[in-house]
Amino acid sequence: MTLTIDAVSEGQQLAPLTYDVTATTVVLGALASRDWRPMHHDHDFAVNRNGTRDIFLNTPNQAAWFERYLTDWTGPKGRLGRMTFRMKGSVFPGDTMQLDGLVTAVTVDDAGCAWADVDVTLSVDGVACTTCAARIAIPTSDDDNPWARHGDAWRP
Repeated sequence: MTLTIDAVSEGQQLAPLTYDVTATTVVLGALASRDWRPMHHDHDFAVNRNGTRDIFLNTPNQAAWFERYLTDWTGPKGRLGRMTFRMKGSVFPGDTMQLDGLVTAVTVDDAGCAWADVDVTLSVDGVACTTCAARIAIPTSDDDNPWARHGDAWRP
């Protein structure tokens, strides 16, 4: 089933996504982004040298979780236009992180591309660790595909 813009409205809450973070989650995210800094894979370094509770999710890993959350909601035709986020706290193994989203605007640009602006919060135990503002293209109909847009038809 394809999500189309007529099923999206300002103020709409997205279903939450929860995930139990493990050391493997942290390390694989760091490896996938080629982040060799030891605070993302070496417990002793993270705790004794950096003074943190444990190893923690790196920036690209969190970005990937935001992207997954948004594209799980939109389906395969959702196309991320832009995303900014602010990290306020760390996510450690043993944490259960939760992503929650709120649609803040729905628009259609001059080229006919439909957009949803979504604020997403990654929290642990009800405390916001990272906030994200994203703009994602959503099909206007079953026949529309934002991935087919290029040049002047694609202006995120």
